[in-house]
Amino acid sequence: MKKQLAVAIVLLLLLTGCAKTAATTADVTAAPAETTELDAVSRATMARYREGELQEYDGTRLYPAVGPRDNSIKGIQYVDVADYQLTVDGLAANPMDYSYTDVTSLPSVQRLVTIYCVEGWDATILWEGVPLKTILEAASPNPEVNTVIFHAVDGYTTSLPLQEILDNDLILAYHANGIALPPEMGYPFILVAEDKWGYKWARWINRIELSSDDTYEGYWEGFGYSNSADLDQPSYGED
Repeated sequence: MKKQLAVAIVLLLLLTGCAKTAATTADVTAAPAETTELDAVSRATMARYREGELQEYDGTRLYPAVGPRDNSIKGIQYVDVADYQLTVDGLAANPMDYSYTDVTSLPSVQRLVTIYCVEGWDATILWEGVPLKTILEAASPNPEVNTVIFHAVDGYTTSLPLQEILDNDLILAYHANGIALPPEMGYPFILVAEDKWGYKWARWINRIELSSDDTYEGYWEGFGYSNSADLDQPSYGED
């Protein structure tokens, strides 16, 4: 009898828990907006906007230039542009070194592009930067160049085919949503790798290497992530 009573109590507690969950869900639906889970997420999102950052552009909602969490390999990098240099070298007839001001003084473009992270989040951001074509052509790539390798100050690397960069007119961005790129998003420069998974969006770039190695694997690619990183393909193990 005691055993039956104990089982009944456990069942009652379990049912009460399920009922409470259901009631909580119903309450969330009916509750004022400020108490809903969605609104809590919205408040957290709003808190990530920086002073002066645009939240809307041409009828499109812009997401904060700072992501929901840091997923870098060595933590957020804080680069002092006074000592900073962007090197473009490798298989180049005319290797180049740029200061931050050198790059930001070049003709720029704005582009509304969504970054998709393999963690499941995405963010539509208004980027401003220099077409990579401008920087690459100035270095006079050798005829055998087919790959561009991006190096970051934290040791991170990734690569893209040269022809894809040129065909898609990819940019090296230094502004996001109308403000200077936040350190969390890669100040001074991030590769806006449009239509690629987020691990191709190299941050804190300090070197661009021209290469003939079309099999080069960057940091995450070395762990099995797709080297092509096309959004219409699985991000892992499909190359």
